[in-house]
Amino acid sequence: MHVVATAGHVDHGKSTLVRALTGSDPDRLAEEHRRGLSIELGYCWTSLPGVGECAFVDVPGHERFVPTMLAGVGPVPAVLFVVAADDPWMPQSAEHLAALDALGVRHGVVAVTRSDLADPGPAVQTARSRMAGTSLARSPVVAVSARSGAGLEALRDALVAMLRRLPAPDPAADVRLWVDRRFSVRGAGTVVTGTLQAGTVSTGDTLACGDTAVRVRGVQTLGRDVSSASGVARVALALGGRVPEQIGRGSALVTPSAWLSTRTVDVRVDGWPDAPADATVHIGAARTECHVRPLGGGFVRLRLADALPLRPGDRALLREPGSARIWGFEVVDPAPPALRRRGAAGLRAKALRAVADETALAAELRRRGLVSESLLRRLGVSTSGADDLALGAGGWLLDRGRLAALTERLASALAEHRRAHPLDRGMSIGAAADALGLPTAELVPALLPPGMVVAGGRVLPAEGTALPPRVEEAVTELERDLRGAPFRAPDADRLAGLGLDTAAVAAAARAGRLLRVAPTLVLLPGADNRARELLAALPQPFTTSEARRALDTSRRVVIPLLELLDRTGRTRRLPDDRREVV
Repeated sequence: MHVVATAGHVDHGKSTLVRALTGSDPDRLAEEHRRGLSIELGYCWTSLPGVGECAFVDVPGHERFVPTMLAGVGPVPAVLFVVAADDPWMPQSAEHLAALDALGVRHGVVAVTRSDLADPGPAVQTARSRMAGTSLARSPVVAVSARSGAGLEALRDALVAMLRRLPAPDPAADVRLWVDRRFSVRGAGTVVTGTLQAGTVSTGDTLACGDTAVRVRGVQTLGRDVSSASGVARVALALGGRVPEQIGRGSALVTPSAWLSTRTVDVRVDGWPDAPADATVHIGAARTECHVRPLGGGFVRLRLADALPLRPGDRALLREPGSARIWGFEVVDPAPPALRRRGAAGLRAKALRAVADETALAAELRRRGLVSESLLRRLGVSTSGADDLALGAGGWLLDRGRLAALTERLASALAEHRRAHPLDRGMSIGAAADALGLPTAELVPALLPPGMVVAGGRVLPAEGTALPPRVEEAVTELERDLRGAPFRAPDADRLAGLGLDTAAVAAAARAGRLLRVAPTLVLLPGADNRARELLAALPQPFTTSEARRALDTSRRVVIPLLELLDRTGRTRRLPDDRREVV
């Protein structure tokens, strides 16, 4: 299916032309027929040769209904622009064209209507002149009379040629349906309509509006019930009863967890000469007020009154209250950082300009440095090729351009930790992540400075490190004591005499210089393995006294040593308190 919106000044024959093309009346309200003008959005459809079904979104042309007009054209990729041969170029024609140009609509056909009432030549030339310099500059201009039928075939041919040039949307894309109507139908409950720009909606799907989830109970397109519909398409979704009031015109139904709903967004504005402090944002069928903060160089920050699901690259409009001035803008960053320091706005504009020509993933990595894969998913940014651009771990991507600086900061943090804790051989991996402001410790191993490794959840020197001199001397003397009697552990007085307090013993144990059997009981590394070998030579099972004699030590040492062997699975304690080697 294709979807085309109408545009043009009130009473220039938009609805009449759509009626002539489709055979259906887009004006559905009694008030519209009574007053002879469109008030609400109207919908009709027909089949065009070579391109299939085409739905028309007929919008009002009166100046009081510009927001309704924008709700109709916002999600639509193509336009049928209507001007009258018997009228001059009118204000709403200019405003509609400005809006379409600001939205970047490039596919269109211009119909000069009522050509049976006046020579269409001047209106054709005026239309071409007005279109020049806009996104619709290459649109064909066709003179037509809806009343007599003259020019209708030429108009259909122009529409077919234009529709064939439209890019095909992705049926697998994330859904974002801007709701433009809500009403109730007996038996179906609440029904909402909108133009599905891309993606697929099926009966049974769950969609989200903010934090509210709704289930699609039925899908209809062009008046027919279907199991699913893919964009671009006009769709009506039956949502059943008890649908929250927040779901109405201007709300968006989206694929759950696939979109970032934001109230703060950085954008690039087209031709921004000055900045009103407050404006109205129009995107899709949505409209919300916003506060405008200039950043510089055409970039501004918008603070929206209502959260909207936005992605980089979205096109939208700003309207100045009380005037017809319109600016188009492109969403650059829907999740911008806070601006807290003096001069932060200018620095932010510089950062936004720096990534303007990069791929989406490269731009997000450069802009943020560190970004979660879930945020990229909600921004619609593919992580394909991330290995070349980023380091990934724990669901996060780190820009490779930041690695050197972070490694240097980690080296400094480790050095500072060692100065503050001279007996601590290293720092925990969690503390290292905190020091660098990383959201996950899984990124730390890739940032280690030369000569450091991660072992046992700590960042440590790759090889043994020298202990503080006084501890080194004490451990060396203790090694001499134990070399001839490996299981005669020094008592507390001996340790105190050597200056080995609890912290020093712990540091020597972490450095692999001592085996800490109990808090105040140390042996040389490997003593536990040697003890198992000697105990394995005893008749099995053996008693504690037999173990004490085999190891030539005291009960003060043998009991905690045996408990260590039990805990590590090298011996097994039996119900009668004897043990056997496993």
